[in-house]
Amino acid sequence: MLPQRQLLRFAAPLRPRKLLVPITPSACRYSIAGLPATPAPESKTFSTPLAKQLTEAIKTTGPIPLAAYMRQCLTSSSGGYYTTHADPFGRRGDFITSPEISQLFGEMLGVWLVTEWMAQGRPKSGVDLIELGPGRGTLMDDVLRTISSFRALTTAIESIHLVEASPTLRQTQASLLCGPSTELSELPSGVFTAVSKHANIPVHWHSSLSTVPAGPSRTPFILAHEFFDALPIHAFESTAQGWRELLVSPAPPTAKPLVIGGAAPEFALTRATQPTPHALLLPELSQRYRALKKSAGSIIEVSPESLTVVEDIAKRIGAGSSGAALIVDYGPLDTVPVNSLRGIRAHRIVSPFERPGEVDVSADVDFHALAERALVASERVEVHGPVEQGAFLLTMGMRERMEQLGKKMNDEEKKRMDTGFNRLVERGPGTMGKIYKVLAIVPERGGKRPVGFGGMAA
Repeated sequence: MLPQRQLLRFAAPLRPRKLLVPITPSACRYSIAGLPATPAPESKTFSTPLAKQLTEAIKTTGPIPLAAYMRQCLTSSSGGYYTTHADPFGRRGDFITSPEISQLFGEMLGVWLVTEWMAQGRPKSGVDLIELGPGRGTLMDDVLRTISSFRALTTAIESIHLVEASPTLRQTQASLLCGPSTELSELPSGVFTAVSKHANIPVHWHSSLSTVPAGPSRTPFILAHEFFDALPIHAFESTAQGWRELLVSPAPPTAKPLVIGGAAPEFALTRATQPTPHALLLPELSQRYRALKKSAGSIIEVSPESLTVVEDIAKRIGAGSSGAALIVDYGPLDTVPVNSLRGIRAHRIVSPFERPGEVDVSADVDFHALAERALVASERVEVHGPVEQGAFLLTMGMRERMEQLGKKMNDEEKKRMDTGFNRLVERGPGTMGKIYKVLAIVPERGGKRPVGFGGMAA
């Protein structure tokens, strides 16, 4: 339950969502069999080395949790998506993110950080910029360029910390933020370091947020753009016998591709016949989940790793009652995510169970769960949002900034900028401005809303 302080601010009342239709391939991104499937006999060929490894593991241990499958698909040293793809971003990759669409996106996030720094009395030292999952480094580069106009803030920044597990992406980020010939130095702690081209601020690369310095003397400003959607989820279905976990098994021979021209999925979800340890624990974490227990057929998705990360974030901000976090990702405003697992390859939705290691796998973010855990983790923080990305960016002045830049551009440049602007802020069904949401975690201050969430600039 949320603390009685009730400092949490949402755009709409939050309610759990109950699945109202039968689970079929046409109704969701994956289908569920009634009972755990017997592992299929080993086929002569596998789509990827990771597919073979996963099949062999399931033969030995039985069906595995969805979270374990996601983790292997994304970060396995034996062929995980982010450990083998040199650059999954952009038109030549599998997907394009908001910072790559327009520099205006990063500039607006930079403006938000400046306004929040001002609202907290303009601390003169101890400021850390932290980004989780920095991609190519484009967002941080745009943010640093934006805040460089505020010399007092630039001087107050002691370090930039990037949480990035991929060695290839670390080097890409270093080339952009520090210069094309930059060589990273490795510290005894395993942290890599270099010096930014922006005001010579030290940059440190971490494989986990846990190694980023924290404490009451620090003022952490944290950005997490499309980070939480890649953290593994567990899925559960409510039955007459209680919660049953949805597990991953080899797909039956009759499995069909999700899209025309796609590959037949090699794996599928099955329903456990007995309670798993996760089914006994995770659905009890929130009253939102417990309320659905007696409604047979209800499905929930829970990401314990996401809860651990947001708890760390809240404690960092609460430790010194300073700093802030801005989380931008996709997910529902007011419901529990359900059937949200997706695969993306070559800019199209595909089955998350085909070609493991070559398909980006992600799921909707449960913003309410993040907010709930943040407030429980620290009594000295507030959570605001989520609000739709389009509304947030427009409130931050994105249209005015576009008009200002347009005065120095030719017609072709203006057209490209206008296209990017519209893509980011449009709020019709299925558009980025509506699908993506923004959540803020700030120090406790009596519910006074930050800029972009109904508040005014200092």
